[in-house]
Amino acid sequence: MATQSTNEQIVRDLYQAAEVQDAKLFASMFTPDGYFWDVSAGKKYYGEDIGLTVDIYAKAFPDMHRELLKVYVQDEQNMVMVELTLNGTHKGPLMLPSGTIPATGKTINTPCADFFLLENGKIKSFHCYTAATILLKQIGIM
Repeated sequence: MATQSTNEQIVRDLYQAAEVQDAKLFASMFTPDGYFWDVSAGKKYYGEDIGLTVDIYAKAFPDMHRELLKVYVQDEQNMVMVELTLNGTHKGPLMLPSGTIPATGKTINTPCADFFLLENGKIKSFHCYTAATILLKQIGIM
């Protein structure tokens, strides 16, 4: 049986920080010049602002759970790719760069793909590709 790589464990620890809604811990796991790119929202977050991504989803979906379906590791390139779903109930305002969507009470099970580049034991870049049209349909906006 294959052993889990250090890079994979770092990414799993990052997801765990998001699961327990610890925005400060989440942001601390990035390199000083690292960033989180919410591709579907068209916004990049740097520094302490990276933690806002945890806060935004925790406020909108207080029961948010990220189910990791597949994890692909390319240790020689320091890359980790994850196929997952975002699951929860829309109980609070969802604050997006384009505006705020009030709570609808509807549940989501939204596909997502995340791509990580790591450097010296920290996240250098995190590109998050949430299926935004599916999420918006699931909460009744589309």
